[in-house]
Amino acid sequence: MIDFYYWTTPNGHKVTLFLEEAGLPYRVIPIDIAKGAQFDPAFLAVAPNNRIPAVVDHEPTGGGEPIALFESGAILLYLAEKTGRFLPQDLRGRTEALTWLFWQMGGLGPMAGQNHHFSIYAPERIPYATERYVRETGRLYGVLDRRLADCPFVAGEDYGIADMAIYPWIVPWHAQQQDLDAHPNLRRWFDAVAARPATVRAYAVADSLA
Repeated sequence: MIDFYYWTTPNGHKVTLFLEEAGLPYRVIPIDIAKGAQFDPAFLAVAPNNRIPAVVDHEPTGGGEPIALFESGAILLYLAEKTGRFLPQDLRGRTEALTWLFWQMGGLGPMAGQNHHFSIYAPERIPYATERYVRETGRLYGVLDRRLADCPFVAGEDYGIADMAIYPWIVPWHAQQQDLDAHPNLRRWFDAVAARPATVRAYAVADSLA
């Protein structure tokens, strides 16, 4: 059983996507960040950076004490290695997948996150900041669109953790002031991931907490 500390953000959705795809048994522990639950000492014991998601695996490979992880990319990699799924085993395939996973962690997530902040949540409008992050989000959409012109999924022929990491950050494309239809390869990929039964189940988990 995996304890899954979760709230309905793109980073939270990444882990739900993996858990539903892999069919791993898990228990959702809601961390309502709007109410400050991320600062609860019990949560900080698992996730000292006071950010969701986090997991505790009570049945780690090889046995022993439970393993706690925070940071969504680390969690996806851990779960992929635990299950032997959604991450290629060959050197080139694995390298490709990890490259795009880190692209999301270091690029798309932070830039789209700042886009969300300055476009939606900032207490005052700062046109320079908004324009900067909207433009950078658009550039990254273009990078992804060009990549997907050559392969069905982000890391190649098979769906994997890179797709799971990226998809939730594309879901709010309208709020990010992007035109998904201007990126036909990205649109094709997005619709394919959205239609996966595990994706539907993952977002139903979010709906249950709304």
